[in-house]
Amino acid sequence: MSDTLVAPPATEALLRVRGLTVDFKVPVKGRLRPGKLSAVAGVDLDVYRGEILGVVGESGCGKSTMGRALLQLIPASSGSVDFDGIELTSLPKRALRRLRRRMQMIFQDPFASLNPRMTIGRLIEEPLLVHTDLSPSARREKALETMDLVGLNPDWHERYPHQLSGGQRQRVGIARALISSPSFIVADEPVSALDVSVQAQIVNLLEEVQEELGLTMVFIGHDLAVVRHLCDRIAVMYLGKIIEIGDSEEIYQRPRHPYTTALLSAVPVPDPQVEATRERIILSGDVPSPLNPPSGCRFRTRCWKAQEICATQEPPLAGAEHQVACHFPESVAPAASPAR
Repeated sequence: MSDTLVAPPATEALLRVRGLTVDFKVPVKGRLRPGKLSAVAGVDLDVYRGEILGVVGESGCGKSTMGRALLQLIPASSGSVDFDGIELTSLPKRALRRLRRRMQMIFQDPFASLNPRMTIGRLIEEPLLVHTDLSPSARREKALETMDLVGLNPDWHERYPHQLSGGQRQRVGIARALISSPSFIVADEPVSALDVSVQAQIVNLLEEVQEELGLTMVFIGHDLAVVRHLCDRIAVMYLGKIIEIGDSEEIYQRPRHPYTTALLSAVPVPDPQVEATRERIILSGDVPSPLNPPSGCRFRTRCWKAQEICATQEPPLAGAEHQVACHFPESVAPAASPAR
């Protein structure tokens, strides 16, 4: 089996990630030396130009850490991150700073990520202040133009974050990310801190600006319905590794990894009759500690299909356009009902 990443026809990767690892040192009771927590453990990933790639998984699986490492907001412990032919992990800080206008991030909490002492206009203009030599009037004009793009009233230019609602503050965060005309954006759960009534508006806004500006985007989320609606492809993470990746509809209609099947079984179906007949797969046990992950396949301790080989050999991420890291991916429906 080959673990070569294959692009869909007529596409080109803007971002190529190989062997990306992010380790943290953490104190461990009873040890003199700190332990090593691998939040991201050897990720291989291609993000193609003009696509939205969704990244899903349980809390603590490494989604947000990986997203920050793609932009080198968190340094990689090992591996490579190639952005449009430029290797980011070995790039000097000054050169990386110059490149940042092409790579932006939308954060999860729109209130925590905005300086409460700065006006909305100043917050949105700040990337231009850092990365360009535009005059104050030109920066203001660009900010007003970007505010209009994301659905913010230009009259709010002199307001402060606390004077806006959560959805409006997230639009400020989106405007700030867009104003420097980036080609790549990482959106880290941008709707999870918002009211349900506002989430759809922000998702639709992201979809509109991505299509209008031709952006490449990594969308990190845990709401599988939102990810399905927005994303072209989906990558499923578990305990620091990508265990399945493929076309959005393909993943939803024909999941090949048991973990993906369990995740999708928790997604409500709008048809009451169909929902009433479905059985949700409740995984047994807890997520293992990343300080001491299981040998072989990291999911094996909770998998109803696990066999001896799963404990001794780590399955590679293999396949063509729909890839899966599983020794037994041909059938993901459990033969016998697991713990439910």
